[in-house]
Amino acid sequence: MSKHLIIKGREVVEDDWQVLRLAEPVEGAPVVDPATVAVPEGKFIVPLSLWLAQRDVLAARTAAGEIAVWIASDERPETLKGLLDQFPLIAVDFPKFTDGRGYSIAYNLRTRLGWSGELRAIGDVLRDQLFSMQRVGFDAYSVRADRDVHDALKGLSDFSETYQASVDQKVPLFRRHLRPVAAAANNDGAGI
Repeated sequence: MSKHLIIKGREVVEDDWQVLRLAEPVEGAPVVDPATVAVPEGKFIVPLSLWLAQRDVLAARTAAGEIAVWIASDERPETLKGLLDQFPLIAVDFPKFTDGRGYSIAYNLRTRLGWSGELRAIGDVLRDQLFSMQRVGFDAYSVRADRDVHDALKGLSDFSETYQASVDQKVPLFRRHLRPVAAAANNDGAGI
């Protein structure tokens, strides 16, 4: 079986990680308890709720670089404050293309919590999102399975310039480009 391809940096590479997802709740069925879910051998990106419930059990595998976490769009990245250095990567889940909460999670991980490791977008990730995802700090992308990862890669260079400041560009465009001001146009209020 061939490995899943992802975008890492600006290259398409084979992914040696698997994403572990908990079963979606079904009405009338018992809810899956993250503390009871077995994590198979190998390199897995597990739900934050599972890692928090099994932190002690997974400690050796986490320290060995075999366990990473993914944050759901309704979870807070601050939960990992002081714990970030344990993980080889952090992923943020986009349950739907239209759910933008993952952008805020990524921005906060980079700017407020100081995460400098791999930050991966997973879930309903499409080409149209990649440029904006890169702006808030994502550097790896697991594109939806029904889309061409090589075509999605082009989404990282859809635009040549950005106007707003963000993680990737701290200074807005109007501050980056100085325009000479003619003396006659410089109304400094002296004639008032």
